[in-house]
Amino acid sequence: MKLNDIRDNDGARKGRIRVGRGIGSGKGKTSGRGQKGQKARSGVAIKGFEGGQMPLHMRLPKRGFNNPFAKDYAEVNVGMVQKFIAAKKLDAKKDIDEAALRAVGLVRGGKDGVRLLGKGEISAKAKFVVTGATKGAIAAIEKAGGSVEVIAAAQPEPQRSKKPEAALKLSLLPSQSMKRRLRAARQTRPPRPSN
Repeated sequence: MKLNDIRDNDGARKGRIRVGRGIGSGKGKTSGRGQKGQKARSGVAIKGFEGGQMPLHMRLPKRGFNNPFAKDYAEVNVGMVQKFIAAKKLDAKKDIDEAALRAVGLVRGGKDGVRLLGKGEISAKAKFVVTGATKGAIAAIEKAGGSVEVIAAAQPEPQRSKKPEAALKLSLLPSQSMKRRLRAARQTRPPRPSN
């Protein structure tokens, strides 16, 4: 076999249909879109529209909610950590913390820190410094002679106003209720005598 003999299996790559290229092709003139109407035009997307009938996604009930206080952890299994230690990518003699795990590409994302999960087995004796760990993960690490130190997630500092005097000026401005009362007082005031 030579380099110029290498090709895909028959039917592996199908050529695209060139529409609007004459009646003999079977996809000429209207290009398979039929006659006129909204769907014959370009730039139209009728996703989920059922002709005015209540669409399916609105007929089905809502379920669950998004917890605004949920923690976002990057999760890593002890089995994967063992693999990286065996491959000499992680040093078990040093503390294995979030920075070390990110450096070798074991964790991504997770703005609230790293959480250890107990899937897989670990045989290396290592000290972990993480934001969270499951009971199974802690048991597996301690069985191998290691330890887990759970630290609190770093809290972002609350943003303070740079100019406190700006807030003071805003508080001195008349409130909506004050404006309403002044307007009502002006309307009830007797008219001025005309000279």
